[in-house]
Amino acid sequence: MFKIYTTNYCAYCKKAKELLDSLDIPFEEIDITEDTKVRDEASKKAGGWMTVPMIFRNEEFIGGFDDLYKLHLQGKLKH
Repeated sequence: MFKIYTTNYCAYCKKAKELLDSLDIPFEEIDITEDTKVRDEASKKAGGWMTVPMIFRNEEFIGGFDDLYKLHLQGKLKH
């Protein structure tokens, strides 16, 4: 299961969600636009990553949109 931490003003967050939707891959979105506590917790889980989207697969941090897209090109995005 994918989990994406997003903000409501992030173009790459939208692209990440659109990519997963286009592949029929379910995900949970957590909007951290206004929630600094959740943002800090996500950043800590991501090893200090500070930008969005912060994308996790099965609780493992995989990176941002570019990392997600790279996995897609490699054929490594699956349910």
